[in-house]
Amino acid sequence: MSLQQLAALRAHFVLQQCARSSDGQPNSAVVLPICWHQQRWCLLMTRRALQMRHHPGQLSFPGGRIDGDETPWQAALRELSEEIGVDAQHVDYWGQLPAINTSTGFVVQPYVVQLSAKSQIQVQPSEVDSVLYIPIEIALASPNWRTEQWQLRGRSQQLHFLAIGPRLIWGASAQMLRQFAMHVAPWPNQHL
Repeated sequence: MSLQQLAALRAHFVLQQCARSSDGQPNSAVVLPICWHQQRWCLLMTRRALQMRHHPGQLSFPGGRIDGDETPWQAALRELSEEIGVDAQHVDYWGQLPAINTSTGFVVQPYVVQLSAKSQIQVQPSEVDSVLYIPIEIALASPNWRTEQWQLRGRSQQLHFLAIGPRLIWGASAQMLRQFAMHVAPWPNQHL
């Protein structure tokens, strides 16, 4: 995907309106960062540190709880800086996806951003084990996705899964990736 193709994808994304679909106000926020890595445009994900209390080793997007009187956007930027060292001045805001309700009681507000070429990824080892770069065209390819119905906490819930080589992205992170893919689905595939 070239820079011009990415610009066309961004324009398409910005023109689409995302309706809020959650129950309740967000109590956490994440960032889906798009960046240039190894000659490709990718979505950056983190692998949570193994010593984390919740979801150790799981693939996720930079983000976390909203503190005090922060807005969801401020919380997402703070977490981006805390987890991978990217400052807000190196972020180009694209827009937000619909907030989602997780099975663990969180209402998560996802934001899509593009990291500038000046961004220096510096993993915070207490929170992040490593980073994973997913080429955008792989994240958008429908053959890579599967959806299953699971019983979680006494209710039936639809879970999304995306396999990237030996790694499996699932749960809320996969749902956000799926939202991104569905949001840009009308964008002509010949651009990829």
